[in-house]
Amino acid sequence: MNIVIASTFKEYILLKRGDFLLETINKYLCGIIMPIFLILVGIFLIFKLKFFYILRPFKSFKSMLNGGFKPLCLALAGTLGVGNIVGVASAISMGGAGAVFWMWISAIFAMGIKYVEVLLAMRYRKKSKSGYFGGAPYYISEGFKNSLGKRLSNALGCFFALLCVLNSLSTGNLVQVNSVVSLVPLKNYIVGIIFCLLTFFIIIGGSKRINSFTSFLIPFLSFLYIGISLYILIINYTKVPNLFYIIFKDAFSVKSAASGFLGFGIMSAIRYGVSRGILSNEAGCGTSPTAHASSNTNDFHSQGCLGIFEVFVDTILLCTLSALIILLANGSNENAMELVIFSFEVTSGLVGKYIVTICSFLFSFATVICQFYYGAESLKFITKKKAARGVYSLIFAFTIIIGSIIPMSIMWQISDLVIALMTIFNTTCILFLYKN
Repeated sequence: MNIVIASTFKEYILLKRGDFLLETINKYLCGIIMPIFLILVGIFLIFKLKFFYILRPFKSFKSMLNGGFKPLCLALAGTLGVGNIVGVASAISMGGAGAVFWMWISAIFAMGIKYVEVLLAMRYRKKSKSGYFGGAPYYISEGFKNSLGKRLSNALGCFFALLCVLNSLSTGNLVQVNSVVSLVPLKNYIVGIIFCLLTFFIIIGGSKRINSFTSFLIPFLSFLYIGISLYILIINYTKVPNLFYIIFKDAFSVKSAASGFLGFGIMSAIRYGVSRGILSNEAGCGTSPTAHASSNTNDFHSQGCLGIFEVFVDTILLCTLSALIILLANGSNENAMELVIFSFEVTSGLVGKYIVTICSFLFSFATVICQFYYGAESLKFITKKKAARGVYSLIFAFTIIIGSIIPMSIMWQISDLVIALMTIFNTTCILFLYKN
């Protein structure tokens, strides 16, 4: 008995050490390095793009309509997930209301990055009998071939493809499942098994079934979530201006909910605002270009405008709606999912609670499906062997079950680290390739 207790205690200490180490790394990587780098690259690209999507938003929207419906839905399926709902709650809990402001800032600058990475994915995509395919690993490999040589550029592409596979298993799987598993009144591992079986049913149908599923589900969920959110804000319209005041005030506040150290409030707001913003809209991290590369259109500009639109819908619209309702309810809970459910229940009763529960679960499910596609396409860059895809499918399905039972805190830490590494690496590549 004593041996078992000692072993369990040792595992607990190791887990806490790992969590602390990741927290320390992420504090500086996500709180200082990535936000500064992302904003600087974003400013540079906005000037190079001559502010077209800011100065001519309606023309950009009109161009977007030529980009195709299915690529948009597939890309939105990858971005519209727990990041829009639970990620916002987590950002507010850890970084204060000011984190929402830094979400907006990162989104504005990330729009230019998203536009360029989509254009690069379209330019360097490949064609097979079943259609087009491509993504960040392809434009990294092909774009640097002349300057670095075929072997080194291919190695860089493979490295990023491995990060994409890891991201699909962590951010796109573990975090998504772990965030919503408590929504179903069953034991966590049973929910994990059901989630796994449903996912496996969709992914064995290949890209056609994935496209059909996301193009049906995402528009319905988006309108449902936007509808209930707007209803809540309309009936509480007198309180909404004060919510924006709180967001702007806390964005530059030196007082933090987590610490009393001078300046830590701003640092926390920036860190969690930017990292959760990227988790939500995926701009710069190099995953969603995979969806755009599969489009049948040859209008590169329209696909780039679709990418800008995704960031707008994802962060400026949906994340803002989630944030306002959470701030309106003025609740507090370390569990982000429980905070979201509480906020919607307080502001709109059981109807709001059930709607946000259904939306959260299905958004998460759609994201898991889409992230499997991203991971599988990235793996295809590394190896064309069908056995590799089969092994990956089994690992992905098994990871869903693992995600239903492991602690949540360390999953957010791993997710932040993977996304930061992908974003810095991919954005650096974009900086060198934007002229191509």
